[in-house]
Amino acid sequence: MEKEDIAKNLHEVLDTLPKGVRLVAVSKFHPKEYVEAAYQEGQRVFGESHEQEIARKVEALPKDIEWHFIGHLQTNKVKYIAPYISMIEAVDSLKLLKEIDKQAAKHDRVIECLLELHIAEEETKYGLTLDACRQILNGGEWKELSHIHIAGLMMMASNVDNKEQIASEFDTAWKFFDEVKANYFANDPGFKERSWGMSDDYQIAVEHGSTMVRVGTKIFGPRVY
Repeated sequence: MEKEDIAKNLHEVLDTLPKGVRLVAVSKFHPKEYVEAAYQEGQRVFGESHEQEIARKVEALPKDIEWHFIGHLQTNKVKYIAPYISMIEAVDSLKLLKEIDKQAAKHDRVIECLLELHIAEEETKYGLTLDACRQILNGGEWKELSHIHIAGLMMMASNVDNKEQIASEFDTAWKFFDEVKANYFANDPGFKERSWGMSDDYQIAVEHGSTMVRVGTKIFGPRVY
């Protein structure tokens, strides 16, 4: 894909986002040149999901990029991304949260984290059920972790054509966000992110509470490698 195409696609997506909704440009499986093209157009937040790929890009690309880890993250891989990752968007266990805290402490950093919810109907999706999420928050152990900050929630809708179902899943997450905010983060203005919506459904997501969308294919085209 040409630089001009990436620039055009990026602006098309940005032009459809309401004020206050941030774009995470999902650059996984795309070469660093694609990231550079989007960077030159002012995009600063990029999403990756493999620690080796992201390490190569971090080294080669400008240092003011905000890198988000958006895939399923194994606890044994946290140490590799802890020095530079801005946000880990898919925290689905207390064990993972503690490991992020431990590794962030070694670099004297605080890493922003989103708790991943499983609302979609597919078995294949990762994430916490609403009750499992309540359980972690009720346990209170997370409050002692000073090198992570829980900044909000993340989820993926079911991969279906039924727009009503997708909207309903986003609404479930939105309602749950309000519950969690009121019960655990009422005094934390930094708990504010609702990360849902991808290339196929982000326009529904922004109508149903999303503050952050993760768009790759629509900007960069099909995966390159």
